[in-house]
Amino acid sequence: MMYRHVDILNDAGRSAAVLHHRDGFSCEWFEHSTRTVGAPSVRLSPDDVLVVPELYAPFLDRLPSGPRLLGFNQGAYITFNYLPPARPLSYDAFEAVLTVSPDSAEYLRFAFPGLHVSVVDCAVDPNVFYPSPELPTRQIAMMPRRRPQDAAHVMRLLGDRLRDWTVVTIEDASEAETAALLRSSPIFLAYGKQEGFGLPAAEAMAAGCYVIGFSGFGGREIFDPSSSTPVEDGDVLGMARAVAYWVDRYETDPMAVREVGVRASEHVRERYSLERLRAGLVGFYEDFL
Repeated sequence: MMYRHVDILNDAGRSAAVLHHRDGFSCEWFEHSTRTVGAPSVRLSPDDVLVVPELYAPFLDRLPSGPRLLGFNQGAYITFNYLPPARPLSYDAFEAVLTVSPDSAEYLRFAFPGLHVSVVDCAVDPNVFYPSPELPTRQIAMMPRRRPQDAAHVMRLLGDRLRDWTVVTIEDASEAETAALLRSSPIFLAYGKQEGFGLPAAEAMAAGCYVIGFSGFGGREIFDPSSSTPVEDGDVLGMARAVAYWVDRYETDPMAVREVGVRASEHVRERYSLERLRAGLVGFYEDFL
């Protein structure tokens, strides 16, 4: 998402780059032509804006003096995670913080009264995440990194109910590989935990999956009960029951389940479009600068 922000700003005539720790480094798990620079070769001035992620909270006292400071907080629930217990956190030096959902905005406004917090939506790339024109096979996809024990619990509860299904765990995959696995899976299990937004669930919906699982709070806006099944946080039995129900429905009437997944795809691809992100981001920076 940081790379996407930089691309949008450069396209809008604002000189921007992703700043990495070392010269020559660039992310390789997704295709891009984003401008990146290494910290050792950069000198910042009062004319520059330094955008700082929430993961840098323990190091805010090491930020260079001079540039204007802006926060980009994609995970409000991890804002304090890497701080020593007794160490306070202050955003006093920051002019504003961007975040990715109303839930995260409420969290930050409560934690830092008086802080200017703006929401700019995430976006799902429709050229990468889209439904397959063919009916998927009996396959369930999931990304249980945040909740491996809950995922194992659900699988144990389901037992032989999934004997004719393949369960795919998506990890260490490129963006293109992830999208292909989602397209070939009619059902996706969401194991969100205290999410800033919940992009995996949104991308799964965009790829045509019927999504079942935990919203992680920040993803509540994604889960429309008419086209997905939100499950109460941590309710592994409720999740197993929902999976069993939709597996049975797919076995008896796959087109009906597929139609619901496609409807969710249309909604997500329209609601979280690149155009909407571009308009919100450029508008924010025009006001900010």
